[in-house]
Amino acid sequence: MRRVVSVWFPTFSTDRLRRLEEERDATGTVQTSASPTSLPNLLNKRDRRGRAPCAGPGEGPGLPEIIVSGRLVTAVNAAAGSLGLRAGMKLAQAQSLVAGLAVHDADPAGDAAALRRLAEWCVRYAPLVADDPPDGLWIDVTGSTHLHGGEERLLHDLLRRLHAQGLAARVAVADTPAVAHAVARFGSGGAVPPNADGMEAAVMADFPIDALRLPSGMLADLRLMGFERVGLLAKAARAPLVRRFGPLLAARLDQAAGRLFEPIMPIVPPASIQARLAFVEPLLTAEAFSTVIGRLVDIVCDGLERDGLGARRLDLLFERVDGTLQAIRIATARPGRDARHLGRMLNERLEQVDPGLGVEAMRLIIAAADPVKLEQVSLVEPAIPDIAPLVDRLANRLGESRIYRIAPLESDVPERSVRQIPAMSPVTGGWPADLPRPVRLLDPPQQVEAMALLPDHPPIAFTWRRVRHRVRHADGPERIAGEWWKRDREWISVRDYFRVEDEDGRRFWLFRRGNGSDADTGDMRWFLHGFF
Repeated sequence: MRRVVSVWFPTFSTDRLRRLEEERDATGTVQTSASPTSLPNLLNKRDRRGRAPCAGPGEGPGLPEIIVSGRLVTAVNAAAGSLGLRAGMKLAQAQSLVAGLAVHDADPAGDAAALRRLAEWCVRYAPLVADDPPDGLWIDVTGSTHLHGGEERLLHDLLRRLHAQGLAARVAVADTPAVAHAVARFGSGGAVPPNADGMEAAVMADFPIDALRLPSGMLADLRLMGFERVGLLAKAARAPLVRRFGPLLAARLDQAAGRLFEPIMPIVPPASIQARLAFVEPLLTAEAFSTVIGRLVDIVCDGLERDGLGARRLDLLFERVDGTLQAIRIATARPGRDARHLGRMLNERLEQVDPGLGVEAMRLIIAAADPVKLEQVSLVEPAIPDIAPLVDRLANRLGESRIYRIAPLESDVPERSVRQIPAMSPVTGGWPADLPRPVRLLDPPQQVEAMALLPDHPPIAFTWRRVRHRVRHADGPERIAGEWWKRDREWISVRDYFRVEDEDGRRFWLFRRGNGSDADTGDMRWFLHGFF
């Protein structure tokens, strides 16, 4: 199922004025003509004072500034807006209202270049990213959302990163580019539920006809005919409208209703390593794709080895004969260039590819790579097994957010002494070697019926889930006090833990609440907390 994200930058033109304010604040000069810095040096660049670009409007002395295209105002900064200037008014009118107005020429080429840089940056989320001029982007996230923890987390991370750069943005995700584009600009953004018959038409019905991305002249004529909403226009007779306005209107209505597939033409950012194979006859079967994947992986792995790099993210693009693209993406836990492992991961995702009428070419791109650290192999000590390939395959199937491992925390209370971290995070700290802990903890601990001599003897037998266990060996007690600085009720509470082994050789971790003599320290009940 296709899912497309639309990103809209409502203040895209105004961002150039913010950049000019920062440059004036840093240099004391004002530029009054088109500049190569028509937008901020987006994402990961800084100005001379070390601030993030687009840190916010009004950081300069408050000079009113505007951008003009021809003789019309296209953008105003905060100072100009406070004086009554607005986009759409004539330049002569703006200059008559405000004396000393700084005028900057529009720079469509610079804005387009900045939009493309943003599109290249968004490739981190999915391999199919396209610019949507003049102020938006499309990201086809089909099959890629699991790498970011789902759609909601992907949208949240995208907005967080854009806002950190000072870029105002609104995002929406839907089954079609048309609906995503409309919801981002004329709705509240967010996710449109997938797999809902007629959902596209219902969502678009209440939007103004501007949401159909039609030329301004056509929109003006439609309003003269009384059409203000998409729903009303969609119910009108199609043939007279097509005769008057041409096939574009019908295509936009079908795209809005989800009846016509709308391809996006993705940008391919410059990659250090990539490989492409074209075919004489279109391919249709998974077996043929798998054979080509093997050849592509061998080519890029040779390039990775030559450059001393390991792949972290790979994008495989399928160029179909109808001019559209299908894509799959895989990511690795650590840099790697094992052709067999990478090829297996790509083959596991082939079920997501719809070849349509056939695939005429396939391209494999190393979207992200890091240097490979060589490790010394000991000839005496046994090698520690590398679990990175296992983590890669599990994350590829289940999603990266579902793979984790347990790490220690500074706490004496067992259930508070562990936390979940990413599976391949570096190991830090550890539990005391002289205080063994079970491989599995029960959350919460389960109550058992136990027989024991008070105050310090281990249980002779205990019953858990209606099964009686006779204790053959026991070790303890290990007394653990409550953390009084976290909870007042743990001021004097204690637990006495015992490691016990039953007659069948199974080992359990039991504890008694209380010290065995003072009722204020606990109610003397027994609990099973884990298994060794």
